[in-house]
Amino acid sequence: MDYKNYNPRQAALTEARALLTDAAKAAVADGALPAAELPDFIVEIPADVKNGDVASNIAMAGARAFHKAPRQIAEAITAKLDLNGTLFSGVDIAGPGFINLFLGQDWFTSVVRAACANPEYGRTDAGAGKKYNVEFVSANPTGPMHMGNARGGALGDGLAACLDWAGCDVTREFYINDAGNQIQKFGKSLAIRYLQLYKGEEACPLPEECYQGADIIQRAKEFAEVHGDSYVNADFEELKEALIADALPKNIAGLQRDLGKYRIDYDVWFHESDLHKSGAVQAVVDKLLEIGACYKAEDGAIMYRSAQYAAKYGVVNKKKADDGSEEEAKDEVLVRANGIPTYFAADIAYHYNKLAVRGFDKAIDVWGADHHGHVARMKGAMDAIGLDGNRLDIVLMQMVNLMRDGKPVRMSKRTGKAITLTDLLDEVPIDSARFFFNQRESSSTLDFDLDLAVRNDSENPVYYVQYAHARICSVLKKLESEGIAFNGVDGVDASVLTDPAEQALIRLLAAFPAEIVAAADKYDPARITRYCIDVASAYHRFYNACRIMGTEGAVQQGRIALCLAVRGVIRNILTMFKVSVPETM
Repeated sequence: MDYKNYNPRQAALTEARALLTDAAKAAVADGALPAAELPDFIVEIPADVKNGDVASNIAMAGARAFHKAPRQIAEAITAKLDLNGTLFSGVDIAGPGFINLFLGQDWFTSVVRAACANPEYGRTDAGAGKKYNVEFVSANPTGPMHMGNARGGALGDGLAACLDWAGCDVTREFYINDAGNQIQKFGKSLAIRYLQLYKGEEACPLPEECYQGADIIQRAKEFAEVHGDSYVNADFEELKEALIADALPKNIAGLQRDLGKYRIDYDVWFHESDLHKSGAVQAVVDKLLEIGACYKAEDGAIMYRSAQYAAKYGVVNKKKADDGSEEEAKDEVLVRANGIPTYFAADIAYHYNKLAVRGFDKAIDVWGADHHGHVARMKGAMDAIGLDGNRLDIVLMQMVNLMRDGKPVRMSKRTGKAITLTDLLDEVPIDSARFFFNQRESSSTLDFDLDLAVRNDSENPVYYVQYAHARICSVLKKLESEGIAFNGVDGVDASVLTDPAEQALIRLLAAFPAEIVAAADKYDPARITRYCIDVASAYHRFYNACRIMGTEGAVQQGRIALCLAVRGVIRNILTMFKVSVPETM
């Protein structure tokens, strides 16, 4: 058997559906069932497999079409089931007519062999031919990254890994907001801080709307160290542009450095400024004007009919009036009366570039939950410009609560300011940060326990998983030292692995490819970290229940194979999430 892209659960479900379909047709052909079109029916792996490994409602689904009681239909279908040479060893009818199929030992053997023989067991071709862009973090280059960026980084990178393992062609992307109002505010903040160095804070007060962080003062000082007071009497706009030109590349390099330390490598760093320089923003505005999605207002501004297109996606930009009533949704400015495009215009151009110019099948953006109101606007804008808004998917991410001693932590001890990504990585291992941030669905608020993240015991989930891998490595080394070798996957016979702990472990290993597909489909990488913890737990139970040393023959070889299979699955998951895979602990 070719074990590449082998998905044991899907193989069982696919074969079960084909067997049941053929049996139903055979029952119709010999008159056991009346001639009728076979309705849609469910074939699934039940949560509790004690009554069968695969269950189907085909008999209940066919009651109306066949004009018979479900139990009679089930009996007619099962009478025609031929399980010889299949993955199944038996069949049973339960309750009013559920058909339950039992997996044979050949299936269990195929799982163990596949997980041992294929170094990339878990990969599937479910997403083959699909081209995905995953954009995440995309922090403004005007200051340091915060906890939301830390979670978004692990989440986005983990999601991209799941999509890759599901067979998709994935591009990881960072959008650099190096144009627009925030950059002008950045330049103004820098310029005032620079002038304060020579004229004092009273002479040059910093307005409240400017960036107040210590990083702005540091960048102004760095500029002064090179240029001295030569810009003190320069035109303010000239000073701003000079400071932006000096500080912005440093900040972008800092983002790249810090994210690199966090083990995130992007395929593309996309500059917003390139959209303006290339004329892409203006081209999108012109296209929207041409098709009537925009119009020119009396003051010369270009307005976009946002509500008309956003309504399909549930939000129409209605605002609360002072009396509590909802005001009618207003059209939005795309280009101001002074000719300067808004951020929204650039955002439309950017996503048009992803979907229309670069041809991604899907653009997935990871945003903070505070941006939820922008989702319908962006998806609607894709419709407005002639694309399908459903090709843009937004993963909204809830906030992070840092906890220590059971209490929230909001400030860095070192700076007295909000804790940044670099603060976090100075305090906790990168392995813990990446694993912890992918333990909960993005839609759930995450409590990050700083005390737990640094513990070296089984209470720490990443340590627990790594320890399972190290324990397996230790077992295999001991076997090797005793002269006991693994004779290869072709000799593995899972029919001898009858202990409940062995059976449970094999079933769990079988789920890995299907879990990858589900994580990719649902944009939920946390599904895989939870699965990994389950595998580690199942292995520890197997280790305590089933001796390897002291057994012989097929049983010992089967248990060695199980160790190798679990080691491979844990290694693949930790490697996917860029968590280290220690062989000793």
